[in-house]
Amino acid sequence: MRISTAQFYESSAANYQKNFANAIKSSEEASSLVRVNTAADDPVGASRLLQLGQQASMLDQFSNNMTTIKATLGQTEAVMTSIGNVLQRAKELALSAGNAGYTDSDRQANASELSQIEEQLLSLMNTKDENGKYIFAGSKGDTVPFSRNTDGTYSYNGDQVTLDLPIGDTQSMATNSTGWAVFQQAINTSRTQTTMTSPTALVDGGRVVLSNGQVGSDVTYNAKFRSGEPYTVNFLTPTQLEIRDSLGTDVTSEVSGNGVFNSTGGAATQTISFRGVDLKLNINLKPGDVPATVFGNAYSFTLAAKPDSFNASRSPGNLSTEVVTNTSITNSAAYHASFPEGEAILKFTSPTAFDLYAAPLTANSKPVSSGVLAGNVATASGVAFTLSGVPAPSMLAGDQFSVTVNTHQTQNVLDTVNQLKTALSTPTNNDPLAIQKLNAAIGSGIGNLASGIDQLTSGISSVGGRGASLTTQTDINQSLTMANTQTQGAIRDSDPATVMTRLTLQQTMLQASQLAFSKIAQLGLFNKV
Repeated sequence: MRISTAQFYESSAANYQKNFANAIKSSEEASSLVRVNTAADDPVGASRLLQLGQQASMLDQFSNNMTTIKATLGQTEAVMTSIGNVLQRAKELALSAGNAGYTDSDRQANASELSQIEEQLLSLMNTKDENGKYIFAGSKGDTVPFSRNTDGTYSYNGDQVTLDLPIGDTQSMATNSTGWAVFQQAINTSRTQTTMTSPTALVDGGRVVLSNGQVGSDVTYNAKFRSGEPYTVNFLTPTQLEIRDSLGTDVTSEVSGNGVFNSTGGAATQTISFRGVDLKLNINLKPGDVPATVFGNAYSFTLAAKPDSFNASRSPGNLSTEVVTNTSITNSAAYHASFPEGEAILKFTSPTAFDLYAAPLTANSKPVSSGVLAGNVATASGVAFTLSGVPAPSMLAGDQFSVTVNTHQTQNVLDTVNQLKTALSTPTNNDPLAIQKLNAAIGSGIGNLASGIDQLTSGISSVGGRGASLTTQTDINQSLTMANTQTQGAIRDSDPATVMTRLTLQQTMLQASQLAFSKIAQLGLFNKV
C-alpha cells in the first residue's frame, strides 16, 4: 500500500490538531475544574444540570418569599399583641364599672379612658407596613380597612383574601391576616332582644324588666334557639312564667327552674336560662304593690334574635347626590332566599330601574334580583331601600350603593368598645331601671370583649403556627439546597487528580506525535540522494 507524501502530511496534521485540541481542553478543565461547559461535553449531565439549576432558582425564590413572610408575620404579631393589651385594659375597665360602689362620675371616668382606647384600637387596626400597605385590609392594601360611620358604628372595607406566596414545591403560605378574620368574626353574645307586648309601659311603670339576653352557649343557641323563634314569654302568676315557641308549643321545660321565679326579691337580678340564652329578670315592686295584682296585668314579652340590619353607602363615583336614608326587611322569605350574604351592590340601570348583585361586581356578575322604584323606595330581594329624594329620587344610570349586611352573629371589637363607652357615659342618677339597663350593657360589653380577645388570640395563634411551619420548611429547603449543590458539583465538577493525569498523558502524546512526525519526515527519498 502506498501512502503519498500529501496524505502523510494531512493525516499527521489532523492527528496533531486532535491531540492538541484535547490537550487544550484538558488544560482548561484543569484550570477551572469544570467538566461540563456545554451540552456536547455530556448531553445527559447537561440536561440534569439544567433541571438542577431550575430547582436552585426556585429554592432561591422560596428563600426570598420566606424572608418576606417572616418580616410580615413579625409586624402582624407585634400589632396584634398591642391590640390584645389594649382590649385587656378595656375589659378591666368594664369589670370595674360593674362595681356597686361606683358612682356616675367613676363610670364616666372609665368611659373617657375607653374613648382613648377606641381611638388607639382604630389606629392599630389600620396599621401600614413598610411599603405603605394596610396589613389588615386583605388584598386591598391601599384601602383603609376600618372606618367610622356617621352613626358611630364601624365598617370593614377590606376583603377576605389572603396574599399567599409559595415556600415549597407543594406549599404556599399566607403573608397576611385579614381584618375580617381577626376582628370581624368575634362572636356577638348580645344578639337577642325582648319586647314587652303587654301591659303598656305606662301601666307597668317599670315593675317587670326582662333583659335582651346574652348568649351563654353558642352551640345550644344555634341548634335550638334559632329554630323556634320568635318566642312568647308569659308571666302566669307571681312565681311562674312560661315560654312558647313560634308554633305555640310550650317549651317551659327547657327553662332553668322550669320557669319558677321570685317576685318578692325587690330589684335583685334573677337569671333565666333558655336554649343557650341567659336573660336577666328584675322585679321592681313599688310600695303598696301586691304581687298577685301586679301579675294579674298579664305580662307578656316576645323573645327573638335581633333582625338583620343594613349599612348602605353611595359610591363616590355616583352622578346623583341621592343617599339611602332607611332600610328594612319587607319580605323575610325573599330576603333569606336570595339576598347576598355579607355585601351586595345595588346598581341603577336607569333613573327608575335597578339590579341587585352580590359583591364584588364584575363584568360577569349576574343580578340576583331586579326592580323599579316605587316612589322613593327600591325593593330588592325582600329589602326596601328608602332614598332621600322626595317625592321622587333623581337617580341616574350607573349610580351604585354598597350594602353591608349585619346579621348580629358577630361584632367588631371597635363597636363593642364604642357601645360600652356610651353605656358608661350615660348617668343613672341612682334610678333602679337605669342601673339595671347599665348592668345589662356592662355584661354585654364584658362578654363581647372576651369574645373579641378570644378571636384575636386565635389570630395570634395562626401567625405563630405559620411561623413554626416556616421554620420547618426553611430546614427542608436548606437541606434541598445543600443536596442540589452537591449533585450539581458531582455532575459538573472535575476530579483534579483525574484531570491532571489525563492532561499529562495528552501532553506526552502530543510531544511524541511531534517527534514521530519529525523523524518520519526525514525518511523522504530526496533525503537519500
